[in-house]
Amino acid sequence: MGIWQIGKAGARISRSHEAWQEGFRASLVDLSESDICGSCFAVVRYQTDEELRGDEALARVHKQLNQCRLRLMLDFVPNHTALDHPWVQKHPGFYVQGSTQDIDREPQNYIALKTNQGRRVFAYGRDPYFDGWPDVLQLDYSQPCKLQLLAIAPRCDGVRCHMAMLILPEVFERTWGKTIEPFWPKAITAVRKRFPDFVLLAEVYWNLEWTLQLQGFDFTYDKRLYDRLRVRVRYPIREHLGAGLYFQQKLARFLENHDEPCAAETFPHEIHKAAAIITFLSLGLRFFHDGQLAGKSVHIPIHLCRDPDEAIDKELSEFYSSLLQTLQKPVFRHGKWALAKCCPIEQGNESWEHFIVYCWQDEGKVTFIAVNHTAHPGQCWVVWQEPPVDENPQQDLMSSKSPALRVEINAEQMLLDFPAWGYHVFTLQNR
Repeated sequence: MGIWQIGKAGARISRSHEAWQEGFRASLVDLSESDICGSCFAVVRYQTDEELRGDEALARVHKQLNQCRLRLMLDFVPNHTALDHPWVQKHPGFYVQGSTQDIDREPQNYIALKTNQGRRVFAYGRDPYFDGWPDVLQLDYSQPCKLQLLAIAPRCDGVRCHMAMLILPEVFERTWGKTIEPFWPKAITAVRKRFPDFVLLAEVYWNLEWTLQLQGFDFTYDKRLYDRLRVRVRYPIREHLGAGLYFQQKLARFLENHDEPCAAETFPHEIHKAAAIITFLSLGLRFFHDGQLAGKSVHIPIHLCRDPDEAIDKELSEFYSSLLQTLQKPVFRHGKWALAKCCPIEQGNESWEHFIVYCWQDEGKVTFIAVNHTAHPGQCWVVWQEPPVDENPQQDLMSSKSPALRVEINAEQMLLDFPAWGYHVFTLQNR
C-alpha cells in the first residue's frame, strides 16, 4: 500500500482537514506538516511515486522478490480517485455527478470543481454508512470506464482491492440509486485471461465475503473472526470456525490492518497470544500488518508518511518469531484441517465451552491447536476421531509458559486442563 502517486489536492486536504488532525497528533506527538503526505487511497495515477524512484525501481523490486520465490501484492482502489486525477478534466462523466441542491443539502458529500467542460458538482467517494471522504471522488460504474486493473497487473503478482464490496450492484444502488452491471466477474476474468496466476484479495465487510468469493476473488478479509476475538465471546468463534472449508480457506485472517488499532494496543499480552494462535494457525491466508511482529502499539493513519520510534516488545517479538517458525511446518500449508469436538469433563463444569480446538492432519500425523479462550482456568475432553499410536505428545511446537497447563492422553480421548488464555500446539502420530 502507498506506492502509487497521490496528487497535491489530497495532500492539501489531509493537512487542513480539522477532524483528522487530532488522530494524526495522537500518532505523532512531534507532528509536522511534512509528515502528512496525503491518503494513499487518493490515487492520481497508477504509477510508482517518484520518491520511491518510479516504475523502474518497482520493476526491479518485483524481479528480485520473484527470484527469492516471493510474490508482490499491490493496492488497487476501485471505488474512487483523487480530486486532481486527469479524468476529472478529460472524462468528468466517469464520476457520480450532483447538483448545487445536493451541495446545499449535503455539503459533506459533494463538491463543485472546474473542469474542461465547465463547472461540475461531484460526489465524494463514500460507503453508505458514513459521510464522504473529502479527498476523493466517486466513480460511476453505470458509465463506461477504463479498466485500471489491467494496467496494474503486469507490475505485480496480485492486488488488494480496497473496499471491494462498494461496487457490488446491490451496494452501489443502495448508496447512489443507480443500477450497474456486476463489475468484478468481468474484471477478474479479463485479468486472468492475461495473467492466469494473478491473486486477488478483497477488503470486504458487512458479511459479503462469500458474495465476493463467488465473483472470483481468491481471498476475502475475515473481519468477523477479528471482531469476535476482540469482544472475547467464545461461541461465535467456534461457530465461525465451523463454516464450510471451501469458504474458510479463502479467508484472510488478521489481528490488525491499516484501519484497525494495533493488536498490541487492542489485546493484553496473554489474550493477544491466544487470539494469534486461533487466527494464524487456522485455515486461510495469514495476514500480518507492518509493526505487528515487533509488538508496536501506535496506529499510523494512512495520511502519514512517518511513524514514531517505538521500542520492540521483546515478549511479543519472541512469540511471533516462534509462531512464524511453526507456520513453516508443511502441515499448515498442505494438511487437512478439522474442528475438534470438545466435551465437559464432569457435570456442572461448564469451562469446556471456552475451548477452541482444531487440528491439521498430514502424513500420518495430527497437529492439535488448543486454546482456553477465557480469563479463567478450564478443562475439557477432546474425543478422538482417530486414536493416536502414542499416548504422549510427539512434538511440542508452542505453548503457554505455565506449569498449570496439562494434557493427558489415553486411547479414547484427551484431557485438556489449561490456565486462563492458555494455548498448546503439539503433534501426535496417528494409527
